[in-house]
This record gives sequence, structure tokens and C-alpha cells, in this order.
Amino acid sequence: MSKPHCIIIGAGFTGIATAHDLALRGFDVTVVERGALVSGTSGRTHGLLHSGARYAVKDQESAVECIEENTILRKIVPQVIEPGPGLFVAVDDDDMAYRESFIKGCAESHIEIKEISPSEALKLEPNLTPKVKTAFIVPDGTFDPLRLALAFAASAKSNGAVFKLYTEVKELILDGKGNVLGVKVWDRTNDSQYEIRSDMVVNATGAWAGEIAEMVGGHVPVKPTPGVMVAFDQRLIQRTVNRLNAPGDGDIILTQRRMMVVGTTSYEVEELDYVEINPDHVKLMLERGSELIPGLRHTKERGVYVATRPLIGGGTGRSVARTFKCYDHKESDNVDGLVTITGGKATTLRAMAEKTADMVCQKLGINAPCTTKDVPLLSYRQFYALPN
Repeated sequence: MSKPHCIIIGAGFTGIATAHDLALRGFDVTVVERGALVSGTSGRTHGLLHSGARYAVKDQESAVECIEENTILRKIVPQVIEPGPGLFVAVDDDDMAYRESFIKGCAESHIEIKEISPSEALKLEPNLTPKVKTAFIVPDGTFDPLRLALAFAASAKSNGAVFKLYTEVKELILDGKGNVLGVKVWDRTNDSQYEIRSDMVVNATGAWAGEIAEMVGGHVPVKPTPGVMVAFDQRLIQRTVNRLNAPGDGDIILTQRRMMVVGTTSYEVEELDYVEINPDHVKLMLERGSELIPGLRHTKERGVYVATRPLIGGGTGRSVARTFKCYDHKESDNVDGLVTITGGKATTLRAMAEKTADMVCQKLGINAPCTTKDVPLLSYRQFYALPN
């Protein structure tokens, strides 16, 4: 008996995690990606393993998703995670006014926190501003974005998933009844074009999800929202430091290997394939980051980059929820054979994949439970050692 075949468009975090999930459920999986692995938003994330505390006051759905997945990722892929914990730090009266809401929100979101004194905070992180008024220890960590993606991809590949990189989807194949049967692709490596047929197509292109859906007259309410990050060439801290306040620009400083990264801004764009970096945003990261770590002003800039978040829901900018949604285009656009997953955070990639794979199985009448919560991932080093 032949296996069901699913094509996944996009080799970012969600597409790779979905490939891993479906391969474990017995699917033949083909991942098509117009560039390299995580060459879009996923490869440009700052790498924060969210505890959910950032969202605990105004977006508790996202907060709960983050703390649950934080716990799971620590178990199944510890080799790519710097475990933390992190700090939320108050430096002025406005931050202190946020304190009670923060405590309440974290309790309601089941996020364990511990308040410590300014002297204890400075003992943990001597380069913090001496203006610190209070601090909370939270279960934040960091992950290496490429290694996280490669660990999921290696695990998917070991179970038969095929990755076609530098292969761009030019068209979705439809029958006369409005059903998606597969994709027409352009292989950029040899300038050839061909078709791939499947039982289901998953659109996991993040901020580009609307463009893929439009190929069949579908709609996805995604808001491409870039954010600028600045990397510095040394570590003045040893754990993630967040501003104890509502999410804002430049209020996270985290560690990545031998660097620190300050992020991020939030604005909306129309053109996705070329997002300009505003020099004022770079200056703002330094200014805001220095309010937490004054020594940043004397630290050499390593690089500047931008990632475009695929936000969904009402509102604008930081008022948009950070949760995710899976769309069945049969229900929304009367186009069968196509599912879109978008929104969410890097931290929730596994949960997003689980929901997507559940929908694919339901649509195909397949009873195959998710096992990704308990299956340890292979080493990220294995991806290029395994045959495709």
C-alpha cells in the first residue's frame, strides 16, 4: 500500500517541523524551498526561547503556547539550546507600574517566576544598569536558529522526507473541480521546470503565505511585520535580559554564541523580498539596549539584520497577537487539497507543525497520532550526512 504524499512549501521552522511530524506519521514528504534552509524569516530570528512572560499580560494564549513548547524543546533538542534562565528588569517607575500585572499574568499563564532584589540581579549580571529597581527570573533561554532547523530537518530526512532546495513554486496545479493536485516548480540549480503531484499541499511560507494562497484565489490574513535586530561582538551578559514592561522596541538583549543581540522594532511593509533597514531603527536598538546594559555604547557592532514576522489577526504592530492559525482552504475559499499554517513564534514551531499535521490527517481520513513531543531529534550535524 502506497503512503500518502504531502508537499510542504517552505523550509523555514514551521515547514521543517511539519515535515518531521508527517514523516513520523508515515507520510511521504517533499519539502520545496526557493532558497536554502531557513533562508527567510526563520534564519533571521534573534533566537529567543520564549518563556511566554513577554506576552503574559496582553496575549495569554501566546504565553501559554510558549511556555508549553519551551518545556518540550528543552527535552527533545537540548543540544541547540542555551538554557538560561532569563531576567525581566525594571529600571524606572513606569516599569515598576507594570510589576503587578506581570506577576498576575505569569501566574495565570502558568509561568514560574521569581522576584529578586537589585543587588541579586547585579550579582547575576554585573553589567546591568545600576538603576535596576527590581528583577524577575524567568525560564527564558536561547537557541541557535540554524542548528534548531537542521535538527528538525535531519530527523525528517531520516524518516524519508525529501528536501528540494533552491526550488521555487511557480504555480499550484488544479483540477477542473478546484482541487489542488500538486505544484509546478522551477529548479534554480539547473534551470529546469517540472511538476510534483501529491495528496495534500501545505503552505508554510510564513510572511509569504498570502502570495501562495493567491495562486488559487485564496486569502490568508497575514500581516508581514519586520523587525530590526543589532548584533554586538561580545557578551556583556550571560542570560537574556528583558525590559519589565509591555513589549516595545529594543527591549530584549540576548546571548548568541559569543555575541549579544538587541531587538527588535515592529513595522509593516508591502514588499517582502526586499526590506530596507532604517538607520534610525539601528540607533534606537543601541539607545534602548543601553538603558538596560550601559556598556553596549562601548561595544563594537557585529551586524544588523531584519526578520519579517507573519502576524495574523486584528490590530497593528505590537497589538497583533503572536499566536498561530492553520487554514483549511476548502472551508475558507472552497479550494481543497491546500492547508496554510502561519503566525506564531519560533518557540512554537513544533506545536504549529502538530496542528497542521492533524489537519492534513483529518482531511485525508488518516488516524495517526502526533509523537513529536516525545521523540528526541537527531543532531543537527546529521542533515548533510544523510542521503536525500
